[in-house]
Amino acid sequence: MRRSLFVSILHDIQQVNEYLIQTCDATGALGLSSVQKMIVALWILQYGVPADSVDKYIRIGESTAIAALNFFTRSIVATYDAVYLRSPNEVDVARLLQEGEQRRSSLFAELTRGRAPTANYTINNHAYTMGYYLADGICPRWATIVKTISQPQDAKRQVFARMHEACRKDVERAFRVLQARFNIIRVLVKGWSDEDLYYIVKTCIILHNMIIEDERDILENERSAA
Repeated sequence: MRRSLFVSILHDIQQVNEYLIQTCDATGALGLSSVQKMIVALWILQYGVPADSVDKYIRIGESTAIAALNFFTRSIVATYDAVYLRSPNEVDVARLLQEGEQRRSSLFAELTRGRAPTANYTINNHAYTMGYYLADGICPRWATIVKTISQPQDAKRQVFARMHEACRKDVERAFRVLQARFNIIRVLVKGWSDEDLYYIVKTCIILHNMIIEDERDILENERSAA
């Protein structure tokens, strides 16, 4: 991420968690800096290294590194969850449909509860007003879930299966991009509790979305200047 984004995130999470603010001990000696605490958390997330391996590089012990990661991930979720992990609104849907004109499927977190932003599109002369999930055979048979066709026989079903699986691969590739950015998602997770993993994964997704948004703003500004 860019330095400006790093500084912005650090400022925001300091407002919700005092642990991330540098303090002094009883003798007046300064403790670990806010930057050190955030860097050690990002180091563990990005490289997936054990907490006891960061002392050599960042001069923070194992227990402190674990505490820094836990405070960091919980602060990130508390600060940004409502913005970067919200369900897509109509503006988001319109943008996604415009960007992926040839790929008409979208994912909506609220579909399973019968709620979703309006998404108007037409397939085979049939008008639809709600998005849907692309899924494989293990998912339930719901109206908002579209599965591939197992062993398609005729040409029409073969085309459907091929296009369906191609779109599903787009989603899988997106998750691999997340894994590439945060190695902790792809390595063994021994030592982390279920609660820790919950916040770790959500933090990785939020940070990924923030970085993508920041990079998109850079490109838009460059195009405007041109």
